[in-house]
Amino acid sequence: MLNSAFVIDSDGSLAGHADKQFLWHFDRQWFEAGTSLAPIATSIGAIGALVCADGRIPTLARTLVDRGAQVLVMPTAWVTSGRDPSLFENAQADLLARVRARENAVPFVASNKVGVELGCVAYCGKSQIVDAGGEVLAMASQDRAETIFAEIELADPHPPRPSYRFGDASRTPDSARRIAITLARFDAAGLDERLRILEAAFVLAPGGMHRPAATAADPAVAYVGDSQMLDPAGLVPARSDGAALAVWETPSTDAFWTLTFARTRAMELRMYVVVLAAAQARAFAVDPDGSVVAGTFPGYDLASFAFDPARVQNTFVAPNTDVLDGLARAARG
Repeated sequence: MLNSAFVIDSDGSLAGHADKQFLWHFDRQWFEAGTSLAPIATSIGAIGALVCADGRIPTLARTLVDRGAQVLVMPTAWVTSGRDPSLFENAQADLLARVRARENAVPFVASNKVGVELGCVAYCGKSQIVDAGGEVLAMASQDRAETIFAEIELADPHPPRPSYRFGDASRTPDSARRIAITLARFDAAGLDERLRILEAAFVLAPGGMHRPAATAADPAVAYVGDSQMLDPAGLVPARSDGAALAVWETPSTDAFWTLTFARTRAMELRMYVVVLAAAQARAFAVDPDGSVVAGTFPGYDLASFAFDPARVQNTFVAPNTDVLDGLARAARG
């Protein structure tokens, strides 16, 4: 049995359906994963239909758009933990939906459930309409049923984007270590002394890595620019090859979207991301949960954070729900 979304055209006819690819946690009690991935032709344009957790795998939406989808539409059951009863949190509703739209340059529309089922499953609501630039045009309540409206412009189909290849991503280290980050330029001796005080194995800075000769081998690091980081498939080859940390050196002055993309990539790929944004006078690090764990500010030129390889090696985002498996399945779609 498949978990499917059906698209009904304006004349009431069945235009097509999409089967959920990335099964989430207890989905497996009832469903098998879908195997086909294609836009659905309708009277208004080509719809790329995703089902719930499919939105967490960046290459699923990318493939639909590269195959002609002009808008991404998602019926979903986004849940919340209830950690904060005044703010129902969910990564897709709060972060990923905007990125799916902006990185693919197409609108994104999601319809979610509200309320609680069986006293043990809580939904976060927040159905939303997002334009092709990632701006939320309308969002529903988190706790009551609502109908929302907004006008969107369907994107023109565009040719498939290039694939990415990385060299040897080295290996994920088997022990925890402290890593420093900076935008500043230090002389080698002064930097080594600071690393000794911080007990940091090395520092990541514009132009590369500096580490004292006596420290352990480098971790698996992928160095990327805007073209890779802003493309939903840009970091996937490196992550699939074992990269544990991405270093993104960006000329952008847009602090909001820099942070949003860094958090998204770290969360959806289960890896650390270090951002070196000289134009923003800011270097910061994000952990595999999408949380900023360290960052520089004026006068604090050398920040550091704890790198834990176990968090990178654990690619499960829910029981029986493996991100790397989802990426591999998407590559076969």
